Amino acid sequence: MIGRRAALAGVAALAAAAPARAQLAPAPLPVMPGDTVLGPHERLLMLAWGDRVAYDAPPWDPYRPSAEAAEAQFGWDARIAALIEPPPATDGIPRAVLAVAHPTVEPRMAFPDGRDRPEVAAAMQGASLINVMRQNGRWLVVEGGYQMRRLTGRTLCRLSGPLAEGLGPLGTPVTGLFGITGGAATPWGTLLLCEGEAAAWLARLGGGRDPARYGWVAELDPLDPLAVPAKRSALGRFAQGDAAAALARDGRAVVYLSDRRPGGFLFRFVSDAAATEPDALDRGTLFVARLEPAGGLRWLPLPAEAATWRDPVAVAGRLGASPFDTPSGLAADPRRARLFVACRGAQAAPGGPAGSVLEIVPAAGDHAAETGVVLTLLVGREPPPPPPPPRSVRGAPPPEPPPPAQPAMPDTLAMDPSGRRLWIGTDHGGVVGRQADGLYACEIEGPSRGEAVPIYGAPRAAAVGGAAVSPDGTALFTVARRPGAEPGASFGQPGTRWPAFDPALPPRTALLALTRRGGGTVGG
Repeated sequence: MIGRRAALAGVAALAAAAPARAQLAPAPLPVMPGDTVLGPHERLLMLAWGDRVAYDAPPWDPYRPSAEAAEAQFGWDARIAALIEPPPATDGIPRAVLAVAHPTVEPRMAFPDGRDRPEVAAAMQGASLINVMRQNGRWLVVEGGYQMRRLTGRTLCRLSGPLAEGLGPLGTPVTGLFGITGGAATPWGTLLLCEGEAAAWLARLGGGRDPARYGWVAELDPLDPLAVPAKRSALGRFAQGDAAAALARDGRAVVYLSDRRPGGFLFRFVSDAAATEPDALDRGTLFVARLEPAGGLRWLPLPAEAATWRDPVAVAGRLGASPFDTPSGLAADPRRARLFVACRGAQAAPGGPAGSVLEIVPAAGDHAAETGVVLTLLVGREPPPPPPPPRSVRGAPPPEPPPPAQPAMPDTLAMDPSGRRLWIGTDHGGVVGRQADGLYACEIEGPSRGEAVPIYGAPRAAAVGGAAVSPDGTALFTVARRPGAEPGASFGQPGTRWPAFDPALPPRTALLALTRRGGGTVGG
């Protein structure tokens, strides 16, 4: 593990126009045109907005956007949804598939004149499946990889489960995935993608689409490039923030879902059949969390009826579900039955609390248990305003050092394969304050539990779009999303032009790999 002193004293800054390294103050993360890598780490840019995903993608031309090009290119915005490790290959080379969601497209930043092009935007959003492999000691994108594909507003899907109708076991055909905000790899080998902002996208695109076919959790086989995503109506239709998947003690599938609104709810789905059964997520019970006295939690079952599947939020409210502080990122511990929840919170005053990360431990170590307990892992905090210059008084004690950086407004979570730490990404929505959004390593066991050490600072106005650790532990994949998209910025006048710093190019969301200088396990 990287100690706090080492991480904060041995800072290396990858600055805007030059690669020069600089020593940074221990806190907070600096707001810079470029990004910041701390400790004994360095970063590699793997993909950026407009780069090729599909083999036939044309070169990126931000001044002549088209739907045809965007459907084959990396999206304008990005958030890591999951990492899937395929079966070992005979050549022994470590490989993985990264599932990256593309939730939003802001016209003022994505298009040269700031005028919206809804059909082009619908092609920029969705998701990308990216083949990565370790080669010559580095993790790289595999050009033309077998599983490389884009999922967009024109992808063929099917609606399955209790609200599906028309084609029997094949379900109802649906065109398009919209507003994917998060997702998860499942223990039974599939990928879940959450259509969290589908309603906003449908309004933007105008009529012609049935709203009842959007806003679901889609499931697909990420290793099959021809897999048709199945929108699982049994999991309910609402604006999900993220998903996490686990197995109940008896082998049933468990899916947790966050309702990413201020005062949103936390849902759980438990399948009737074993997770290995075909279409296990089409039959089961949807629950919502209610907080009990003394840190307890109870899962309330929702009635198995059409009203529940069409609007579980309304039904949950009538049942007395407990509101959370903008629940967003979720992470299930694969080694132990527990769930971590990032509550993003609202913009706080300097020095004030800003969001939290909760730990939910189910009773008897069973994800399907009716009850559990809720623990607070950490409370985010905005940096305080700088103190006034100290007055020189003979014999006075030296001033207190500034507080360590804290993950204010935590938004994304990822479990480290070691089971010792949680990776926390923050998101201030483009608002530029005293601290950049960052990626933090947070201990979840032992005397250092709840201590978060910053590893990476995003460029100006950018957020951190999740994290995933490579199968061999030598790389940490993350995303700097929406750089320069601060209030009042535009395509022609962004807050930064990271990562190229070319005056002719707009800033670009980028998928990054953080590695340890000299090799070894990332994060220590």
